[in-house]
Amino acid sequence: MQTIGPDTGGPVPDARGPAFPQLRRLALRDAFRQVARGRQFTREALEDWGWDGRDTAEDAVLVVSELVTNAKLHAGGCHELMLRAGDVFRVEVYDGRGELPRPLPALRPGRPGRPGGHGLRLVHLLADRWGVQAIGRGKVVWAEFDAERLRTGRPGCA
Repeated sequence: MQTIGPDTGGPVPDARGPAFPQLRRLALRDAFRQVARGRQFTREALEDWGWDGRDTAEDAVLVVSELVTNAKLHAGGCHELMLRAGDVFRVEVYDGRGELPRPLPALRPGRPGRPGGHGLRLVHLLADRWGVQAIGRGKVVWAEFDAERLRTGRPGCA
């Protein structure tokens, strides 16, 4: 199993090491309004876990929106959204296309004045860590936020 990270494009340790006492899953395969459902699901989970209304919580909702949108546009749709909470808040978006992005779009130059192509760049700027991991015939794109950021509301980018 290999995870590709944004900084080097090379393998990074599997980020499943931290304890995740909270877990929420949302099946999105063939779902109508995948992006809106993913955002709402994330807002509700963050609220239930006491992490709502802070800048970092809004960053996390935006990251979910970008990852689900990317799965929809580039991988035939998001199959599942998984949220894990513990020492970190981890977002996992599963799709059915195993091809990993190379080079990672977050490192490509921006396209000033042109819409689109900025999703993983936003993920790179907002999340504390993120990566892509091949799983079976598909992949998971994940992003993590340190739980302390969600408690204090420290924004990811200034």
